[in-house]
Amino acid sequence: MNECGGRAARPTPLEDRVALVTGGARGIGRAIALRLAEDGARVAVIDLSDTGAQTAREIEETTGRATTFVKADISKEPEARAAVAAVETALGPVDILVNNAGITRDGLILVMDEGDWDAVLAVNLKGAFLMSKAVLRGMIRRRRGSIISISSVVGRRGNAGQVNYSAAKAGLIGLTKSLAREVASRDVRVNAVAPGYIETDMTAALDEPARNAIMKQVPLGRIGTPEAVADAVAFLAGDSASFITGVVLPVDGGLGI
Repeated sequence: MNECGGRAARPTPLEDRVALVTGGARGIGRAIALRLAEDGARVAVIDLSDTGAQTAREIEETTGRATTFVKADISKEPEARAAVAAVETALGPVDILVNNAGITRDGLILVMDEGDWDAVLAVNLKGAFLMSKAVLRGMIRRRRGSIISISSVVGRRGNAGQVNYSAAKAGLIGLTKSLAREVASRDVRVNAVAPGYIETDMTAALDEPARNAIMKQVPLGRIGTPEAVADAVAFLAGDSASFITGVVLPVDGGLGI
């Protein structure tokens, strides 16, 4: 028993591992970073927003784990490579990569300009490619590693007004399955999580009729939480999922059925 009212200490299945979370400043990324730290990992937060430093401080204050924040645009290869180098200097070799960084530039295709298409594909898909490439050589050499990309239910079923976002998230599924085949012989696992409607800044701004309309689409009848996505990522990152690779795990309340 510990000092906190005799409650058992939380297991730390990721003890001594280094996890890197892109887009870790807020929302789903922040929840993932905190959860991996709670499970024992030393967590690096990568983000273009300075809010990432606040998330890193929160990790250190709440878990006592070593952490670092690196500000980087992961859609640019020099910055992606430099970010990984900075993380490994601060915390050690990366064992777990979570490709979470993403942006939206929604609009119907007839009014979507090329810049909005390019920006979403660059961050959401190219960024995952660059970060995976940057960590893989070390993972393959050590014969240990887990890469988890955050896709989306819209990457599986599409959504009007999000052709760029849906294409990028579908691309992450293809990247996951192909890369899993490439590196499985070196004991590196590659999986994806596909969230549905999750409580974020965007869904929090919805009025009650809009929220009710969303919930009617979800068989479980509610909007999910960032922590639910973080739980799925933590499972795939750990040894409990040691025989799982190339899968896309839905966290959508049944929306994708």
